[in-house]
Amino acid sequence: MAREECKALLDALNRATACYHHLVLTVGGSADSQNLREELQKTRQKAQELAVATGAPLTTALRDKGLGAEERAEFERLWVAFSGCLDLLEADMRRALALGTAFPLHVRTLRHEAERDFDVGDLRELEREILQVGRMIHDMEMKVNVPRWTVQARQAAGAELLSCAGASSAGFVSVEQRTGPCDPSKALAATVFSAVLLAAVALAVCVAKLS
Repeated sequence: MAREECKALLDALNRATACYHHLVLTVGGSADSQNLREELQKTRQKAQELAVATGAPLTTALRDKGLGAEERAEFERLWVAFSGCLDLLEADMRRALALGTAFPLHVRTLRHEAERDFDVGDLRELEREILQVGRMIHDMEMKVNVPRWTVQARQAAGAELLSCAGASSAGFVSVEQRTGPCDPSKALAATVFSAVLLAAVALAVCVAKLS
C-alpha cells in the first residue's frame, strides 16, 4: 500500500514540476501577465506540498530495516525519481526568480501599483521558498543515503523522458487554454532565450560587483 501511495504522489509531483517548468519558460515573453505569475505561484506551492507529502512515506520506508531486498530496490528507484523532481523544481524556482526580477510586470503594463505590489511580495516569497526547498533536499540526503549511481532503472533508456513529456503535456493543459497549443519551435526558442537571458543577468551581476 505504501509503495502504491508513493507512486501516486510521485506521479502528481512529476506533473506539477513539469507544468511549472513550462510556465517558467514563458516569463518575460508575450504571454507574460499577472495571471501567469499567479499561476506560477500556485503551481510551485502545490509542487512543494506534494514534495513534503511524497518525501515522508519514502523516508519512512527506506529507513525500515526489515524491508525486503526487492521492495527496497523499488523504493530506491522512487527515491531517485523524487530527488530528480526536487532538483528540477529548485532550478526552475531560481530561474523564475531571475526572470521575474529581470522582467517586472509593472514596467510592461499600465497597472503599475497593483502589479508592483504583487511582484515585490511574490519575489520575496519565492526567495524564501527556494531556501525551504534547498533545506528539504539537504535534510532528505541526511536522512536517507541512496547514491543515484547505485540504483538500477527498470525501464529502457529514454522511457522516463517519454513519460515526463507525457506528464508535461497533461500538466500544461490549463496554460494552453490561455496561450494556445504548445509549438515545439516556440518552446525551443523560449528555452534558448531563457538561457541567454540568464547568462546576461549573471554577467550584469558580475559587472556590478567588479565596478
